[in-house]
Amino acid sequence: MKKLHFILISSLVFTLLFYNQDLGLNWAIFGMMQTALICYFFQEKFTSRLHLILVVTSVLSCFAFAWYGDFPSFFAMALSIIFLQFKTQEPKLKLLQAIPLVLMNGIASLGRILMFSQYLPKRKVNNGFAKKLIAYFVIPILFLGLFLIVYSFGSDHFSSLFTGYYLDIDAWQAFVLTALGFFISFTFWNYWIPEVCYEKNNLLDNDFKEEAKTQNLNSFSFLDIDFERRSGEITLFLLNTLLLVFIATYNYEQFFEVVQKSNLSSDTHERVAAVIFSIIMAVGVILFYFKGGFNFDEKAKNLKKLAKIWIFLNGVLILSTIIKNSEYVSFFGLTYKRLGVYAFLILAIIGLVISFIKITKQKTNAFLFNQMIWYFYGTILLCSFVNWGNLITNYNISVNKGVEQRFLRSLNFNDKAYYDYFKLHPEQMQGKENFKFGYEENLPEESFLSKSLYYEFLDSKNE
Repeated sequence: MKKLHFILISSLVFTLLFYNQDLGLNWAIFGMMQTALICYFFQEKFTSRLHLILVVTSVLSCFAFAWYGDFPSFFAMALSIIFLQFKTQEPKLKLLQAIPLVLMNGIASLGRILMFSQYLPKRKVNNGFAKKLIAYFVIPILFLGLFLIVYSFGSDHFSSLFTGYYLDIDAWQAFVLTALGFFISFTFWNYWIPEVCYEKNNLLDNDFKEEAKTQNLNSFSFLDIDFERRSGEITLFLLNTLLLVFIATYNYEQFFEVVQKSNLSSDTHERVAAVIFSIIMAVGVILFYFKGGFNFDEKAKNLKKLAKIWIFLNGVLILSTIIKNSEYVSFFGLTYKRLGVYAFLILAIIGLVISFIKITKQKTNAFLFNQMIWYFYGTILLCSFVNWGNLITNYNISVNKGVEQRFLRSLNFNDKAYYDYFKLHPEQMQGKENFKFGYEENLPEESFLSKSLYYEFLDSKNE
């Protein structure tokens, strides 16, 4: 099949799935179809275990969206299918280029759709084809149309056979969906990769080239290598000293200073924000000093030791923040944001470990980003598979923290736990609000393609 066939089939399926529908199972079915097309027509390009992993994650993320139908599962599904397409069609390019290329193609496709010569098949029309077209199609249709008009004037019953019919179609909605489906399909199947992406792809390699190992280029034109090396040692020594003082005061305020419970929330937010910026800057410092020849400079042993100490101290800071966030959870219960803090801190620890490996194994700066994009992707997948709203609800109920009705109502996919709890504790209900579910007449009527499977398998009857 050619690109045009993929575009047209995907566009048609998109229109059929989304016409007169809300967002729901249709997105999952559309994603499964894209995955199936890639697997069937490009299976000869599946040359590594990575392709199989991406196929599995694409299918699982489609099921996750079919079950929940929320943004995290949609994001995971979109990333999975895009990564699968990217690594199948362009296996030599680094995955780091995928996301910026998607954003760029989303804009470029608005103009590239009009460049018909790039994707429409070029066919030569010879005399034989023209004769067949005129003889077998144009002339019979012309005469048939003329006689239909004549016979229609002569008989009302005959005319009624071809009149009185109308299509109950929302023409504007069909047009918009067709245009949107064509745009999405065109961008997905007929994407554009500038030549510079191929030319600069080697800059994203994990390992240095042989010539780079011997080149120790200075970062500033007014400083030679020896001065820059010593500058780095002084800088990291001072930063380590400063970080030690910060860790000492940070932990004293957390674990030894008496803090009013009312101030615990604001204090925790401020300290977590400080740690987030600290970690980002810490990784930036590592990338600045170990971007090239310093990785192989035998005179940079002290610089490497100080950098490893810097990484270790930042790890200590992260662990302290995890303990503080856990204390915050013990006082007020779980929320999405507090889980998000855990996710970021775990990713930060992974980033520091990869930074340590980068220095020890003498890897490029791109190595850090090439590895972290996979961990970020794995985090998104995990977020799409787990019912965090139900987890938060059950945990808070078990420890009797954060069980206010308004808060629990704001969580997603916790309906059964929410209903079971307030059925046993009606005195905690605020006002006379109905439960989130439990009254079938209040549930929205949705067609199958607009539904989320989670609610289809949920017992919504009052007991």
